[in-house]
Amino acid sequence: MRRILVPAGLALGAVLTVGAGARADDATYEIKKTVSPTTAGVESKVSVTLVGKNGWHVNEEAPITAAVKADAGVALTKDKLTRADLAESTKQSARFDIPFSVAEPGKKTITAQTRFVMCQEQACKPASETVAFEVDVQPPGAKKDAPAAKGKHAAKKSATAMP
Repeated sequence: MRRILVPAGLALGAVLTVGAGARADDATYEIKKTVSPTTAGVESKVSVTLVGKNGWHVNEEAPITAAVKADAGVALTKDKLTRADLAESTKQSARFDIPFSVAEPGKKTITAQTRFVMCQEQACKPASETVAFEVDVQPPGAKKDAPAAKGKHAAKKSATAMP
């Protein structure tokens, strides 16, 4: 049995709420994913971040990996990332940035199967989560050329309007 010290004046209801956060069936982690804007022919990245919850943290010594797969036409820099590839690593979270490039515009899917260990004061447990990234690859210059073309066209009109 675990003893919980309660500061004087703390309501019993508050103790029960605090204690509930340590139950084994509560979530031990949260997965966050980020997709950067993607242009055909330009290296881009997606990111997967593991964040400890409810008193759990990422084990800073256990192996942590991401096995990466992608649709045809997606070039991955690496198909397996390890602890050495982490872009960010703290006791509370760990983040993999997954670089890739795509030659042709269109919708593509990249998946990362992550394996990691979450711990709290008295226990650790392994976890595995597969994250799918839906990437909408734009043609080169699609967003940048539209405003520039309008500006060039406006300049031609004003040039021809002069006597």
